Amino acid sequence: MPFLGQDWRSPGQSWVKTEEGWKKTTANEKNNNVSVQSFCKAEEEEECFNKENLLLSLGYDMAAKKRKKDLMNNNTKVPYFHREKWIYVHKGSTKERHGYCTLGEAFNRLDFCSAIKDTRRFNYVVRLLELIAKSQLPSLSGVAQKNYMNILERVVQKVLDDQQNVRPIKELLKTLYISLCGLVQDMGKSVLVGNINTWVHRMENIMQWQQRLDNIQINRPTSTGMTLTELPISLQLNIMQRLSDGRDLVSLGQVCPELGALTEDRLLWKKLCQYHFTDRQIRKRLMVSDKGHLEWKKMYFKLSRCYPHREEYSDTLHFCTHCHILFWKDTNHPCTANNPESCTMSLSPQDFINLFNF
Repeated sequence: MPFLGQDWRSPGQSWVKTEEGWKKTTANEKNNNVSVQSFCKAEEEEECFNKENLLLSLGYDMAAKKRKKDLMNNNTKVPYFHREKWIYVHKGSTKERHGYCTLGEAFNRLDFCSAIKDTRRFNYVVRLLELIAKSQLPSLSGVAQKNYMNILERVVQKVLDDQQNVRPIKELLKTLYISLCGLVQDMGKSVLVGNINTWVHRMENIMQWQQRLDNIQINRPTSTGMTLTELPISLQLNIMQRLSDGRDLVSLGQVCPELGALTEDRLLWKKLCQYHFTDRQIRKRLMVSDKGHLEWKKMYFKLSRCYPHREEYSDTLHFCTHCHILFWKDTNHPCTANNPESCTMSLSPQDFINLFNF
């Protein structure tokens, strides 16, 4: 039976094939050769690694300097906007998911950039921006705050181009400027993210936007068709009943004396009051004229100072209570429920903010 172990005639030696032929080498010689080769290889790898680290560090330094310069000067040319149609809202850590979704993360990831171009969603986004400006701006991350200003800039530019929705944007800018005046004074208390010079520059931009909106000139339409005053009075009143804001009625009445007389119609203001306010709220603010008639117009503006208006939007964000996904109304989401519509709820701008207050 052959011996399968180590050669007993030459303990500690083994045959190794070389360029000159087969040779006997001891374990020590073999280890020395291997150690020399590995040492040379390690030196080469270390040299390459040092070169790569040097290049990376230089690249990181240049990128950091560029980011710092852009932050100080606010000169980022092409802001990045997320275009996700739906996001998963998780409010805590589980075995499957770690972390939670915040208001700033949702504001960054949802496609608000395309939403402002949609007429159905424009008022919804503007109202959401106004609510964030009032109380939620400090809760946003630095990226979300920057994204907020970028979206606001696009909103202002759209209003200047379309010459529509001027008043709500002016009110939004006024609310934001008042909020920033109070927040900038508390910069040392970690209220806003970033350098104070950056926020001062943004406040200057807001003032410039306000001036451009104040100086906007509404171009007269070039169409030669029938005007509003040429329609029958019943149709004019029917059109006025479509207006949901009393300030729009007042502005319309200032166009000409004929329209001014129609906008004083008591039935118009009565329907406005009944649309925005409850019967109980109306009964608390009754105002009667000398002739014994209810002053619906005065009651409307008095009620507006005491109670919020009813909000109605053509398109809103929706939330699925089954799969916890936030999405726009006309976009599909991967719901696993048998009847997805039964577990879907429409969110007002305030409901959207309350969804992340936990």
